[in-house]
Amino acid sequence: MSAALEQHQAEMLDNRRAWERKTLLREIYRGFYERILAKIDRTLPGRVAEIGSGIGNLREYFPEAIATDLFPNPWLDIVCDGYELPFRDGSVSHLILFDVFHHLEAPNAFFREAERVIAPAGKIIVFDPYISLTGWGAYGAFHHEPVAWNDPIDLRRELPRPRSYYAAQGNATRLFFSNSPWRPSGWRVESAERFAAFDYLLSGGFSKPALYPTAARSWLRRVDEYLNRWPRLFAARCLISFCREPIRGH
Repeated sequence: MSAALEQHQAEMLDNRRAWERKTLLREIYRGFYERILAKIDRTLPGRVAEIGSGIGNLREYFPEAIATDLFPNPWLDIVCDGYELPFRDGSVSHLILFDVFHHLEAPNAFFREAERVIAPAGKIIVFDPYISLTGWGAYGAFHHEPVAWNDPIDLRRELPRPRSYYAAQGNATRLFFSNSPWRPSGWRVESAERFAAFDYLLSGGFSKPALYPTAARSWLRRVDEYLNRWPRLFAARCLISFCREPIRGH
């Protein structure tokens, strides 16, 4: 295991301990997961799988989801990465990526594999950082992963092994909310939202102490709702839902 992957595993274990002790963090993430679950079409056949489940938080809100990640941990079902999914063709209805898209070094390679495993009309749901003026300051200054705004993005449709640990927090913003001509082949963007999240940014996340008491969160949520009018200035999170395009001739 590389040093970067070992660091990632150590962070997951630290995050699990923080999740258990920080009530505020759990409340914030419940709101995030409610946004994600609202995008799920429960009438579609097939299983819901989360790629890069980390400490497995989604299962608290959607217990039937399949939890996957790069490392074997007792709360996970499958060890895999996003480029080689251990699912039969057309057997999955939804793939959920929570804070995972910015770890995809070659997003086209992921979408190509997702097209294989997802059933017709199935969905990919991405929840990731959004790099507004506020987001740039927050993620650039207080998060160890790079924003990598000017780095080239690998658009190959295959990413051979060995695959190294990768992070570029700005990729979802660059690819889906800018003038980028790139769109994943075989998929259409069903919805793309960006929203302020000062309640999250000031919570300290998993690794730092909160800068406000839990009782103040309802007030901060009202502030966030007001600031949503200016997403390029204040948004810090984005939610994109992709729907698989119909196969030609069907």
